[in-house]
Amino acid sequence: MRLTDCYNFHDFRRMAKRRLPGPIFDYIDGGADDEVTYRRNTAAFDACDLVPDVLRGVADVDMSVTVMGQKLAMPVYCSPTALQRLFHHQGERAVAAAAAKHGTMFGVSSLGTISLEEARQISNGPQVYQFYFHKDRGLNREMMARAKNAGVQAMMLTVDSITGGNRERDKRTGFAIPFKLNLAGMTQFAIKPSWAIDWLTHERFRLPQLENHVKMDGGTLSISRYFTEMLDPSMSWNDVAEMVREWGGPFCLKGIMSVEDAKRAAEIGCSGIVLSNHGGRQLDGSRSAFDQLAEIVDAVGDRIDVMMDGGVQRGTHVLKALSLGAKAVGLGRYYLFPLAAAGQPGVERALETMRTEIERGMKLMGCTSVSQLSRRNLRFRS
Repeated sequence: MRLTDCYNFHDFRRMAKRRLPGPIFDYIDGGADDEVTYRRNTAAFDACDLVPDVLRGVADVDMSVTVMGQKLAMPVYCSPTALQRLFHHQGERAVAAAAAKHGTMFGVSSLGTISLEEARQISNGPQVYQFYFHKDRGLNREMMARAKNAGVQAMMLTVDSITGGNRERDKRTGFAIPFKLNLAGMTQFAIKPSWAIDWLTHERFRLPQLENHVKMDGGTLSISRYFTEMLDPSMSWNDVAEMVREWGGPFCLKGIMSVEDAKRAAEIGCSGIVLSNHGGRQLDGSRSAFDQLAEIVDAVGDRIDVMMDGGVQRGTHVLKALSLGAKAVGLGRYYLFPLAAAGQPGVERALETMRTEIERGMKLMGCTSVSQLSRRNLRFRS
């Protein structure tokens, strides 16, 4: 299977599955518990129909949006995700370069595998730093200061991961960082030697933002123990409000799902929120972000930039979210599978495919700008 044979999310996923050892593929592909929320994230879009207008003169389409003061050439961005060089040796370097080429936002995670500073050198476009709230308040302040010095425009605090989700696919293979695979997991690695060669012939795996705290040789802390031992489950709104004040710039909370929390985020001075259930990887049975979007936009959309992620696989999914009032839509697995399959060319092809789908969809909807999309263009099935 070649990259030129990939025309949609499912093609990229199949190509990634052929290349990756099973445990790594399942780490990307899997969700929590019974994966009900993971499946619902995409299925939610199917209950919503688009109602197009015609004869609107759509020769030129402007799909740009402004989010937290940053202009994006298209209304999707690459959500920050962890451990990207585990999937392909280029990792965040590929994503940063592809996002820059397409004029959109990307982010580096606290569990990112290149440094904030290097990512900033690759792309001077819109960038966020996604971080977790640690028990060590000094570490939290240090991370924000480092992001500011690197020239990152916006902070994105993940608030739905104070403990790790129950990801049973990983348990079945023994997947962990550092690797502690069981026999079934090791067998999967043995039958995909190209990944192993790629892994062994490139620079060692690092977590630059946390390398003084999390060691890949197992000497300090594993990734699973990082979530259970370093993150602070006592994090409160007062803690976040203090961080918002200290940052003094665009500050976003990722993982908001209730109207009450959305209102609270606006009250403490956040610039944006991302409706997200972490791709179905945390609380199984959680509602999809798309299903929650309308009521949260109605509650706070005039005070704060509302974004969403989860299950987005098509340009029409993006159009539906924008029509409900989302300012932009985050992509996760949508770019991770092409990254795993082909590195930077894969991410570029995926983003170009999404750009083309959004542009085509807007023309077929009779819209020349994102601002023309509205709930008038939608119908929900009962």
